[in-house]
Amino acid sequence: MSPRPVRIAPSILAADYAMLAAEVERVRPQADLLHVDVMDGHFVPNLTIGPPVVAALRKHTDLFLDCHLMVEDPLALLEPMAEAGANGCTVHVELGDPTTAIRRMRQLDLHPGIVLNPSTPVHQVLPHLGVVDLVLVMSVVPGRGGQPFIPEVLPKVEAIRRRIDRDGLAVDLEIDGGINPQTAPLATAAGANVLVAGSAIFGQLEPAVAAARIRTAATATAT
Repeated sequence: MSPRPVRIAPSILAADYAMLAAEVERVRPQADLLHVDVMDGHFVPNLTIGPPVVAALRKHTDLFLDCHLMVEDPLALLEPMAEAGANGCTVHVELGDPTTAIRRMRQLDLHPGIVLNPSTPVHQVLPHLGVVDLVLVMSVVPGRGGQPFIPEVLPKVEAIRRRIDRDGLAVDLEIDGGINPQTAPLATAAGANVLVAGSAIFGQLEPAVAAARIRTAATATAT
């Protein structure tokens, strides 16, 4: 079980990009950080935003910008993301040893994180827990929003939480994909303490109310 308060990270992937600043303001009362999905059209099929949009967001919010780099060459993006105002970046372990990227993020004053896909064995992230600030477990196949939650990832969340707690690490455990009031309690019961939600927040008439419902549902099982 997670010893930390549950935090909500609305994903702007599901927001209206033509009104992005207004969308962020609408969800601000219930947002602890903002999740920014960066896709290059190669590592994942879709192409989304990059440093210019992060820089534009930075002008309109003081929220922590949690940038998920779904790109083939994350090292090339780290300095531009830092200059744009990102607070943290996560890189995929599927690309190979993340040590160089983690070291570079520290140099740039970015909070480093690592990500694993639903099909990736959990042992690929465990050796790096002592040098990152966040581990992101994908509960959908990355690349597009609106997919259903994959419950088979929950044992990975549990394994990572056990190792974090065993070693007394100050590492956030984040989950992304299909999070809503029904799945959020499953995620927090497994040990996640940061919940990313896109369509379940921005796809609703009142995003802040939707985020509050997710928080309430998740907190019911978190300790």
